[in-house]
Amino acid sequence: MICKLQSTGPLDLEHLFFSHWTTLPTVSNNSELPISFFTFSFSLLFTTKQPFMGDNREPLVDRTKFTRSISHAQDELHSFRTYLRWMCVDQSNIWTACLSWFLFIFLGLVVPAVSHFFLACSTCDARHARPYDWVVQLSLSSVATMSFVCLTGFVKKYGLRRFLFFDKLYDESETVRKGYTGQLNRSLKIVSIFVLPCFIAETAYKVWWYASGASQIPFLGIVWLSDTVACIMELWSWLYRTTVFFLVCVLFRLICNLQVLRLQDFAQVFQVDYDVGSVLSEHLRIRRHLRIISHRYRAFILWCLILVTGSQFTSLLITTKANSELNIYKAGELAMCSITLLTGLCILLRSATKITHKAQSVTCLASKWHVCATLDSFDANDGETPRTPAIHGGQAFPHVGTDGESDGEDAGDEEDDLDNNKLIPAYAYSTISYQKRQALVTYFENNRAGITIYGFTLDRSTLHTIFGIEFSLVLWLLGKTIGSL
Repeated sequence: MICKLQSTGPLDLEHLFFSHWTTLPTVSNNSELPISFFTFSFSLLFTTKQPFMGDNREPLVDRTKFTRSISHAQDELHSFRTYLRWMCVDQSNIWTACLSWFLFIFLGLVVPAVSHFFLACSTCDARHARPYDWVVQLSLSSVATMSFVCLTGFVKKYGLRRFLFFDKLYDESETVRKGYTGQLNRSLKIVSIFVLPCFIAETAYKVWWYASGASQIPFLGIVWLSDTVACIMELWSWLYRTTVFFLVCVLFRLICNLQVLRLQDFAQVFQVDYDVGSVLSEHLRIRRHLRIISHRYRAFILWCLILVTGSQFTSLLITTKANSELNIYKAGELAMCSITLLTGLCILLRSATKITHKAQSVTCLASKWHVCATLDSFDANDGETPRTPAIHGGQAFPHVGTDGESDGEDAGDEEDDLDNNKLIPAYAYSTISYQKRQALVTYFENNRAGITIYGFTLDRSTLHTIFGIEFSLVLWLLGKTIGSL
């Protein structure tokens, strides 16, 4: 192994080289020499540290960290790679890339176009006419195209393991690693939870539409065979587009949950007597990862907001016209499309605001830590009677809420290690000076972390602003349509 030698010399290196070289198979062809030398170097790289000629050597590469940094067939992402392969989104080689793009063009663009231009059935009766089909097809295809391009770009540029931050888990605690792996295993179930109910409703609608209007719908050759193929193709197209869209949204939620786990683990540093420099270094690392997530997803979130807003306003405009007829047969598919798009957008916005809220809660926690330490130091210096019970044997302060209620009251599910009403125990700041604590709190106050979109932080106030703008546009649009009647 490449080692740090405490005492090196020409004889030590020569002996180390030839002692390993003699264990390699003899080569008879000079062309195999580079392979043998690579094998020698690789074997040296992963040799565990062992004493040699009385020297103590420390490995330059930690085997545990290196193992968690590389990908292999049976790692944590095995099931996720299989899922991507079955969805034909895997582009690990030229053949799977061609298949992925072909399937996207066919199911995401060709089938919706054929369905609208050839199966719109403008001559059908009132129950089988589809006047809002162009909005549905255009909306689903646009968000699916955006999601597919972003997903393939992410995986191709960063790799799946790096994109999901699995290469950084070796620096995290066991709690964070297990929690994030569990979140990954549940993410595919979450996609199914969102997709399957709408798909079942879409299947029931399509089967009814083709079965009851078989004689009116344009067909080629045998009626039942043509309608069956068309129905299956439309269902596959709908399932493919919605699944790709939800998959990218759920992956963003998964990455944000990793940062939540890291922040909750980071909150533990205020419960022990920790070095301020180490706290600052860890917070800078978390801010850097949040900045990376924002940079990767900012275009997707912005375009998703624009496309979903445009789709909903178009739907509102065409359904509030004076001559429009609304019923479950005509507008049912449009309603399912709107539910799908709004659900995906809500996943994105909720995940972004959640991680931003958790990241900004660190400031409150640090301020509380600073206040508790300052009060405790003043009480100790002035000889006053402590206002809080003393801590013996590591016993924590009693939990008293902001409204004076006792610890037995239910505070809900919002409280955690970051955002709670517990006082900080004295042993968590016993050796840290006032100046260091004040400097750290000032840093947190002036360096708020979170998910940003081109400089705009996605927090709750931003959501209120978006809601106000959207509501104003809705009222303006309703004034132009319903108000003109």
